[in-house]
Amino acid sequence: MVKSPGKVLLADDDEFVLLSLKVLLEQHKIEVVSTSNPERIMALLEKENVHAVMLDMNFRAGDTSSTQGLFWLGRILEFNKDLPVIPLTAYGDISLAVEAMKRGAHDFITKPWENEKLLATIKNAIILYEEKQKVKVLTAQQKILTTSTQQQSLIGSSSAIEQIKNKIEKIAPTDTSVLISGDNGTGKEVIAREIHRCSKRNSHVFISVDVGSLSESIFESELFGHKKGAFTDAKEDRIGRIEAAHGGTLFLDEIGNLPLSLQAKLLSVLQHKIITRLGTNQPIAVDVRIVCATNSNLQGLVKEGKFREDLYYRINTVEIGIPPLAERQEDIPLLVMHFLNKNAQHYQKEDRYIPEEVMTALQKYRWPGNVRELQHAVERAVILSENQALSLEDFGISRHLQSGELIFDHLNLEKLEAWAIRKAIAKHKGNISHAAQELGLSRGAMYRRMERYAI
Repeated sequence: MVKSPGKVLLADDDEFVLLSLKVLLEQHKIEVVSTSNPERIMALLEKENVHAVMLDMNFRAGDTSSTQGLFWLGRILEFNKDLPVIPLTAYGDISLAVEAMKRGAHDFITKPWENEKLLATIKNAIILYEEKQKVKVLTAQQKILTTSTQQQSLIGSSSAIEQIKNKIEKIAPTDTSVLISGDNGTGKEVIAREIHRCSKRNSHVFISVDVGSLSESIFESELFGHKKGAFTDAKEDRIGRIEAAHGGTLFLDEIGNLPLSLQAKLLSVLQHKIITRLGTNQPIAVDVRIVCATNSNLQGLVKEGKFREDLYYRINTVEIGIPPLAERQEDIPLLVMHFLNKNAQHYQKEDRYIPEEVMTALQKYRWPGNVRELQHAVERAVILSENQALSLEDFGISRHLQSGELIFDHLNLEKLEAWAIRKAIAKHKGNISHAAQELGLSRGAMYRRMERYAI
């Protein structure tokens, strides 16, 4: 079934005119809704999803003033200011055309009409309306993207985070390329979004691409786009991520995983700011800011010949390094409370809170998965909690704490000894003799220390 190019509402008191227009338009696959009574126009607009209106300017017999037509033109545009209205009259003159256009008419057709001109006018009106609707959708999407980006901020008060915030403040207003380095889960994308939020491009999109997950077969299609028929599965034209990010920021995550064969293609885009869709030879200029991230040692990869030196310097005008969460314990309470408030509201458990001793224990845990692990642990705690006060068991890390996966901010010998005893017992699965042997203690000395530390 061939898709209709659009639907048109015809409003004219002459039934012969309505029939003639209906036959003409339907021959060109344009759907038609018609009425000879102007009082039905608004009801039809509410019922039917029309793309344009052809409106008779003189509904009363002998009336050549066009006042009725101008009245209904105003009513239609009040209902939908984007809807193209095309006045239609046998008494067309320049002054009436100018007045109708001033009041928002899309174009003006006189009777008798030329079929080709009328069809061209209708088709252009339909295309214009569809484009306006697309812009509306994109504007709404952009508003959502901008709002969500503005809501995300870099959380933390540690000296490391303060230094990162200070660096972002300096580089965000520029278009310089940025490389963000850090372990998995440390929040590299959050920093990239913060750079975008503080930049002059924050009214445009922020698009994230995990380049490490793109195989060579789909890399060019995903980043540069393709034309219909460019390859077997290219069933329609598609713009790539780089073109979609035009005017905004493109975040390329895990850039260190990009194969050498693809690094040259990315370098060319960064150097020339031009892409070419697969299946075409037409260059497309793009205006994007590139922010990259990696958990790899790119300098080491350059020395090993696994990463292009010229690409490394192209993406690394400014580097921001994020330390692991274990090295910035003072940020943990702020992050915990942020995730707690977010999840407590989402799961309708606003009465949940974290006792001081639990928060202290959360700060002592090493969080090998960094902020991402902490985020999931808080969500888990909120979901599984049965009491208002969240416990370590709710967070699912009590076993790790008992096995000694702690961060020490002190050198108290008794506490260190207690930690070592617990660690040894856990390692040997409760075998006290083996644990004592590893610690260099007799069995009796081991039991005395266990009693002293209530182990």
